[in-house]
Amino acid sequence: MYKKFFHLTRNPFELTPDPTCFVPTKRHNEALAALYYGVRRHKGFVVVTGEVGTGKTLLIRCLLRLLKESKEVAYAYVFNSRLTPAEFLQYILSDFGLAASGKNKSELLLELGQFLVGRGAKKQTTVLIIDEAHHLSAELLEEVRLLSNLETSDDKLLQIVLVGQPELDEKLDSVGLRQLKQRIALRARLGALDADETRGYIGQRLQIAGADASANALFPQQTIDRVFRHSRGFPRLINTICENALITAYARQISSVSPGIIEDVAKEFRLDVVTSFDDRAGRQSDIEVERVISALLDLFSAMRRPALAGDLEISRAVASGTGRHEPDI
Repeated sequence: MYKKFFHLTRNPFELTPDPTCFVPTKRHNEALAALYYGVRRHKGFVVVTGEVGTGKTLLIRCLLRLLKESKEVAYAYVFNSRLTPAEFLQYILSDFGLAASGKNKSELLLELGQFLVGRGAKKQTTVLIIDEAHHLSAELLEEVRLLSNLETSDDKLLQIVLVGQPELDEKLDSVGLRQLKQRIALRARLGALDADETRGYIGQRLQIAGADASANALFPQQTIDRVFRHSRGFPRLINTICENALITAYARQISSVSPGIIEDVAKEFRLDVVTSFDDRAGRQSDIEVERVISALLDLFSAMRRPALAGDLEISRAVASGTGRHEPDI
């Protein structure tokens, strides 16, 4: 829509994870290198974690693009981690091009094992990539660990890549999954971009889209500063803000994106609203807690009064010698 107006050959801030738009920041380069090295060197388990919008899925797409260049690499890509163990195995086998329907779990494992052994004998690489791995249940993570047992005396037959949000780290740190954690050979973590990286990210995205020397005029430094402020350096938010800023500038027939446009976009997407604890709700909650505590104390006092009165009567009886005594045994 705005490409001709801004002299671009494509949309620079597409939200879909397109490897051709990959901007290699230091962290992303390190994570991609860890993934590729771990797979090609048959290290077994590789884990990549990062917050929402840091580019994890794009990283996977870049890895898959690299793997496709080699004819001896086969991979299964699982992006729906909310599956039962049987569904999980069926999905993997189907992605590898194996027959899976109508088979029970034992048959599925046998089929997968034979497939991996056959490829291993030919020195071929087989990869299982699981996106959104933080959603995997403990049961399914245990199934993943058991799949890593498919190995020879000198090689891992199945390379497993787990990619997910930081909650995946928390799951792997749990006592019940310590066996899986100990098998992880390589780990990488993606984070938000800093101010300089955000400036470079926007510039490279514009260059990929065919922007000429006027790219700096399209997004001046003050505008980029506002983008960084509202996106907090998360690539997905950077794309969202910049894409909508270009649409707004085009609608207004302005050749440069001003800081004011960024503010308008941020307000429209409620990026200036920070989710926080509601003080009023908190005060109301405190009042309710106080009421409950007060009611419990009153109840406790009411229950204690008869007991205390009874104890006082017993004490008086013992003091006067009129109380009943149990016989000595």
